[in-house]
Amino acid sequence: MTLVPTIDEIGCAAHGDCVEVAPQVFALNGDVAEVIGTGPDDIILAAAEACPSVAIIVTDSATGDQVYP
Repeated sequence: MTLVPTIDEIGCAAHGDCVEVAPQVFALNGDVAEVIGTGPDDIILAAAEACPSVAIIVTDSATGDQVYP
C-alpha cells in the first residue's frame, strides 16, 4: 500500500508533531503544516496519529480509500 497524506488546512493548528515524526514528509509553513515529500507508510501513519488536531487525512493511493482518520 502507498499512503498519501493531505493536510486539512482549516483543522491544522501547526502544533508541529507531524514534522517531528516525519520531517521528510511535513514542514510548517506559517500557521499550517504542509506536505513536502513522501515517506514510508508507517511513518506517514504515525505522523497522522500524532496530530492532536486530527488534521492529517491519509488515503491509499491505489484505491483512493481513506485510511486515517
